[in-house]
Amino acid sequence: MDTLSVYTKIHNHLVILSICTLLISCSQSQEALIVDDKTIADESITSDWLAYGRTHNERRFSPVEDINVSNVADLKVDWFIDLPEDVGLVSTPLVVDGVLYFTGTMNIIRAVNAVTGELIWRFDPEVVKYIGNKKQAGFVHNRGISFYKGKVFTATWDGRLIAIDAKTGTEIWTAVTFDPERALFITGAPKAFKGKVLIGNGGTEHGPSRGFVTAYDAETGEEAWKFYIVPGNPADGFENDAMEMAAKTWTGEWWKHGGGGNAWNAFTYDPDLDILYIGTGNGSPWNRKIRSPDGGDNLFLCAIVALDPDTGEYLWHYQTNPGESWDYNSNMDIILADLNINGEEIKAILHAPKNGFFYVINRETGKLISAEPFAETSWASHIDLATGRPVEIEGARYENDTAYITPSNYGAHSWHAMSYNPQTGLAYIPALHRALNYTDEGIDIENWHSVEFQGGFGVKVFDVTNQPRDYPASLIAWDPVKQREAWSVPQDDFWNAGTLTTGGNLVFQGRSDGKLLAYNASTGDTVWTFDVGLGISAPPITYKIDGRQYISLLVGWGGAYSGLSANDHGWAYKAQMRRLITFSLDGLADMPKLSPPINPVPINAPDFVVDQELASTGAIIYDKNNCSWCHGQNVLSGGMGPDLRASPIPLEKIAFAAVVRDGAKSEQGMPPMPDITDEELVSLMHYIRRTAHEASQP
Repeated sequence: MDTLSVYTKIHNHLVILSICTLLISCSQSQEALIVDDKTIADESITSDWLAYGRTHNERRFSPVEDINVSNVADLKVDWFIDLPEDVGLVSTPLVVDGVLYFTGTMNIIRAVNAVTGELIWRFDPEVVKYIGNKKQAGFVHNRGISFYKGKVFTATWDGRLIAIDAKTGTEIWTAVTFDPERALFITGAPKAFKGKVLIGNGGTEHGPSRGFVTAYDAETGEEAWKFYIVPGNPADGFENDAMEMAAKTWTGEWWKHGGGGNAWNAFTYDPDLDILYIGTGNGSPWNRKIRSPDGGDNLFLCAIVALDPDTGEYLWHYQTNPGESWDYNSNMDIILADLNINGEEIKAILHAPKNGFFYVINRETGKLISAEPFAETSWASHIDLATGRPVEIEGARYENDTAYITPSNYGAHSWHAMSYNPQTGLAYIPALHRALNYTDEGIDIENWHSVEFQGGFGVKVFDVTNQPRDYPASLIAWDPVKQREAWSVPQDDFWNAGTLTTGGNLVFQGRSDGKLLAYNASTGDTVWTFDVGLGISAPPITYKIDGRQYISLLVGWGGAYSGLSANDHGWAYKAQMRRLITFSLDGLADMPKLSPPINPVPINAPDFVVDQELASTGAIIYDKNNCSWCHGQNVLSGGMGPDLRASPIPLEKIAFAAVVRDGAKSEQGMPPMPDITDEELVSLMHYIRRTAHEASQP
């Protein structure tokens, strides 16, 4: 054989070897991309953020310690993306194999390079098209997405669950999760687990709602099982033994009111025990005297319910608020932790719902281990450990008179994510401190009923001057073993964002005043502050690629409170650019500052003569149609929707009708209200003008 032939043969062998090596490498790389239950459960993975709470434990803890107490002061912007299409951003992004995925306004999903921010693909589920000319309850924001075996799962405002190819951004399948004619909506993240995807919905306050969750096959989108949270009409038969059992805890004709229980957040899967946990919602309506007039616990309202993940079969439950009457849902985080309590290793659930008590529950059996208040609880003195039930304070259910209640319906802890650091042994709670007066005086208890898309509470709530603390919120570090506060940081503003904790002994939290802060996780000392220039409602995440740790955060003031009541921050509708901001210790990005806070100035329209009678009727119509959810109470917008007092549209009937009745602004999240009459439109115009005139008075 000549020399050339030898070299040729060697070359060919090397080429074949290279190809084989490449194929093996690709195979290994592809294997690494398979995100399944084993991967999602692996706490040691630091390059990614694979699920809503990072892992199946939902702790929002990462062991990465490159950024730590000693060097966090050097944290700077590494890259950012401006998001001019978006309004409220409350979502938790995911990071999988170098790609960051996140959901924005109107459920638009983007995939970007997690190191540079470069757009890879954009998926628009065309929510406006699917809403069409129908009324729509709820909000345009969304808390997150799920990732499983090469697919991104998103649930839309209008009720669809969609599987998207993670590489291409193309739709694989779609499932319609509820009747689109119902006053239901989705703002929560789906939960992918064990080859299935779970989703619930909101709508308890928008109509006679009966809550449920549904699991779908992750590959095909076929319904696997459905679990109703409250029982229906006994005359129709019960779906399962759990519903028959639950019906014994209701009285009257509860099914005519729906019952409630909508599960719109808090789904946790435990792969070790093979149990699925769901946090359930409050009653529909809030007032038990209406929905269950002779009392009763009203299962499974305000509870953690454990289900068989394969079949949806009921396993056990723990109810935080039997027969609840205050909107104290348990849709808050269900965190899994292994705790040593009195020398015994306990597989525990950590849960801090709206009602102000911190619960430690045995996640194998549902037995309560301990519960103590982390905030003021005027409705109950304590939790009886023998029965697991709250010991209510006399008069708390506004039986005979107005009741001073704290926490308020916003809760001592809302949906803003709690985190848990197994190294410090502390949970970090974005806590709220607010009281309201509750009364049903003037409500026709016997004849009250909820109307689809109008809904109602069945009780009236009013602000009070004697608030429980001289500050409205705090960040609380809570020891779940000792059941006591380790440290807390008072906060001057309400509605602050969820938390992230890391192996660097850090806790990160964004606030409604536009500050992102890092705290020493052991002491609560502030070790870093960055002003993003706009209220923060989303929790941060962290990941590590090519030796660099990143902290990433969506910035866009959002959530129910931002629409209803937060009109004092200056985060006016689309006044400041929404962003995705990513930080690192080596960041060099030059990020321009955002526009300063502004308060919209009501239009002075002296030619518009307000008819007081029409304006008073308009106030009723405004409340009846839930306009305040986006445009603010008393037409004082907090930024989720335009300030109507400063808009020229309500000054002209044809333009106003085009928006309100015909859906001319549907693409911006204003769905049509096709059944509103000309007379009602005119009354609304006069009400808006009256509030504008009142605001302009010295």
